[in-house]
Amino acid sequence: MTGFPFLNHRGVIGLAGLALVACSNGGVVRTPGPEPPPAGDAVSGQQIFRFDTFGDERFWTDTLRMHEVIQTAVDPLTALSVGLKVDADALPPGILGEVDLNDPATTVALLGLDAVVGLKAQVTEDGRIERVGVTCALCHSDVDDSVQEGIGRRLDGWPNRDLNPGLILSLSPALQDAATQAVLTSWGPGKYDAYWNHDGMNDPTVIPPAYGLAGVDLETFTGEGPISYWNAYVGVTQMHGQGSFSDPRLGIEIVAAPDLVTSKLPDLLAYQLSLPAPPPPAGSFDPTAAERGAAVFNGPGTCASCHMAPTFTDVNERLHDPAETGMDPVLSQRATTGRYRTTPLRGAWQHPPYFHDGSAATLPDVVEH
Repeated sequence: MTGFPFLNHRGVIGLAGLALVACSNGGVVRTPGPEPPPAGDAVSGQQIFRFDTFGDERFWTDTLRMHEVIQTAVDPLTALSVGLKVDADALPPGILGEVDLNDPATTVALLGLDAVVGLKAQVTEDGRIERVGVTCALCHSDVDDSVQEGIGRRLDGWPNRDLNPGLILSLSPALQDAATQAVLTSWGPGKYDAYWNHDGMNDPTVIPPAYGLAGVDLETFTGEGPISYWNAYVGVTQMHGQGSFSDPRLGIEIVAAPDLVTSKLPDLLAYQLSLPAPPPPAGSFDPTAAERGAAVFNGPGTCASCHMAPTFTDVNERLHDPAETGMDPVLSQRATTGRYRTTPLRGAWQHPPYFHDGSAATLPDVVEH
């Protein structure tokens, strides 16, 4: 059992940006998962994605006491060093040149401005954090570094591969036992284990992008269910928002009243589906080589047999046994399907390392897998 008991709820091809998951023509036709929610409002969904904690302050404040950690020990430079990002659009002009970046009080002031991406705090007039929680944007937004590294305009949907969730959690006064510390400090930047608090196993995965999902039925590496299934799972069991979530396959049955999660899922989904994958930067690849790569991709390389246009995945039709792609089977066994989805390739240039476990550092490494 985990030491986190109160969390338990029961080349050419490379240049073309191809083949995140090499695969055969095999696979197992997937069975339908839970029905997706009705259509929502993307404008409302943006606010939910960026600023809604689903009431998780009771966990991050009352249980983990992270408000105490931030108040006393997290100055802006420390925050940036663990991968937290600052939204430049939320800052008054010239403020960065006027404040002490080595003072935790500056971090508190930034929280009061809603400028720390993915954190939402209630700050008193005398600069004291009363409550703090997290939002979807903590892991699934980045910034463009237009002011300095870690400070810039929001890039919603981009995975924050600089974020070190385990190290951040390890600062909690409630998580100081040696076994828990060993797990949390082992994950490293850009990785998180969304099953550890249920099964006690330590096998983190890379934080995935939340863009380019239009037309992709299943969001997770193992194809558990539609996108809103995973939004609910994370919102309730990982962020610890006040909501209801049920999955008999995992032995999870959580009922909350009032439910602050479920009614927001349609709008959240609408916003996620509106986020396009970012195009590769100008000059980042050789167009002629990319044309040759496309010929290989769609021809003798047989990449397109699984990475099918326009989504560059066959997840809407089938999942794949780990042996088909030579992948570590551990995650698939911890989840409910025993299989992996073919990862969509849109935006592949932007989010190395690749595969669910980050075992391929570059696209050429993927091709050599």
